[in-house]
Amino acid sequence: MDLQKKIGFDNDMYIAKQSEQIMKRVADFGGRLYLEFGGKLFDDYHASRVLPGFKPDSKLQLLLNLKEHAEVVIVISAGDIENNKIRRDLGIPYDSDVLRLMDAFASAELYVGSVVITQFDGQPTALKFKEKLEALGIKVFMHYPIDGYPYNVKKIVSDEGFGKNDYIETSRPLVVITAPGPGSGKMATCLSQLYHDNARGVKAGYAKFETFPIWNLPLKHPVNLAYEAATADLNDVNMIDPYHLEAYGITTVNYNRDVEVFPVLNAMFEKIEGVSPYKSPTDMGVNMAGYCITDDAVCCKASHEEIVRRYFNTLCDKKMGHKNDAAIAKIESLMNQAGISVDSARPTVKAALTKSEETGNRPAVAIELPNGEMVTGKTSDLLGSASAALLNALKVVADIDNELLLIKREVIEPIQSLKTSILGNHNPRLHTDEVLIALTMSAVTSENAKKAFDSLPLLKGSEAHATVILSQVDLDTFRKLGINITCEPQHESKKLYHK
Repeated sequence: MDLQKKIGFDNDMYIAKQSEQIMKRVADFGGRLYLEFGGKLFDDYHASRVLPGFKPDSKLQLLLNLKEHAEVVIVISAGDIENNKIRRDLGIPYDSDVLRLMDAFASAELYVGSVVITQFDGQPTALKFKEKLEALGIKVFMHYPIDGYPYNVKKIVSDEGFGKNDYIETSRPLVVITAPGPGSGKMATCLSQLYHDNARGVKAGYAKFETFPIWNLPLKHPVNLAYEAATADLNDVNMIDPYHLEAYGITTVNYNRDVEVFPVLNAMFEKIEGVSPYKSPTDMGVNMAGYCITDDAVCCKASHEEIVRRYFNTLCDKKMGHKNDAAIAKIESLMNQAGISVDSARPTVKAALTKSEETGNRPAVAIELPNGEMVTGKTSDLLGSASAALLNALKVVADIDNELLLIKREVIEPIQSLKTSILGNHNPRLHTDEVLIALTMSAVTSENAKKAFDSLPLLKGSEAHATVILSQVDLDTFRKLGINITCEPQHESKKLYHK
């Protein structure tokens, strides 16, 4: 069975072109470049979903190409430490993610020079984090709030502004500034370094590594609309870059925050270095992604799917108190602009709801395999709907008769007993992680179970939808298998507390 999804993006070309442009910027600025890295560096699943062929670790591979020239500085806001801000896709606080990032960089043999705590205003938890890092032998530098940032340029570019910040000691020509998430202070860190380097007579420059929006695609291209959907809670808006249009007569796409702040950035560049190196926010970016799209239709379809995924994710977030009506309305508007509906862009929704109706409105899950074939699963006394759908999908990709059992009841029942009688769980049905363990056990003696287990990688790139909000463990299992899962915004039970 051919389960390969169509590819619309040349990942190797992207790494080559992006690496070339970054090193060109290093040379253009006299040998030192502070490169602000936007988006997720190790696991950019958004890019891999809307640009099929883009690998989630593309940015890491790019840095590995340049590792002899590069060092990494990780930035975290003191306010995010104090407020215990959580990285939602991983479920861990930003300060923990700093350590995770450092481990990941180290395992890839990329040099991490230091950590910068920005917006430090005496927060006790930030001080404790600083002490923890220093105890681990990590260099930590402190940056402080500046009254009137970013508009009071005179104060910002002075000894009372950037001058108060610690100077980050770096040793390599390419300094990559990254962070656990948005709003950490990456750009201010870069500009602060330019100020200090200029005071020391050191030539240096700044550029921004961003994948989205893609500047040389149309404003309303589905890939760019999908970016707006991904940032609906931040109220980012794609727009034509007026400065680029005026300077060059060329229409390019940027987003509102960069366009709004560009005059201020330009003034800072002029005050720091005497002349600004850029005529537009588009000039600041290093983004060759648009040149590496090989099949526009494939990327458009993938982006339509992503917009609807974001819609369901936002509905569920609102149900759990994390998002507001404005974000939902924003994505609904984007769906209208793209000319898509839930049914047209995500057939798993109708398939799951139909299966639920057929089984007495019990929870159901539908999985669309990469080749378009639809598989469903229902809730039973042994398995949750996600587990049932997962096993049914494995039967299809492994070419196993649907009537055959992959896991015998006598294997499942002891696990249920352990859950309820020993561990005190109220739900005896197996979650997806438990089903995979049971499948692994069964594979020792069952040829069909082994075939199914060996076929797990074939599920990557599948789409799935559940008629209820799944448990975190089921969501995590689907994510790890590479299955894009969405849920209806309702809980299976009427309990007030949901794990």
